[in-house]
Amino acid sequence: MMQVEQLKAEITLLTDEDFARLRRWFADKDWERWDQQIEDDAASGKLDFLIDEAKTAKKQNLLREV
Repeated sequence: MMQVEQLKAEITLLTDEDFARLRRWFADKDWERWDQQIEDDAASGKLDFLIDEAKTAKKQNLLREV
């Protein structure tokens, strides 16, 4: 696998069009990883505290329509 410094050097040689394609690909890949992390955290119960907070806020009538 290429080292980060090698990748940086190669990226500087890209045409504007290829750089834009790489940037879009990288952004998409970043979102895919984020989505997977959220799914994993939800499945493992790491986000259950958010549900608990929402239920508590609802019981205390602290929620408002958006």
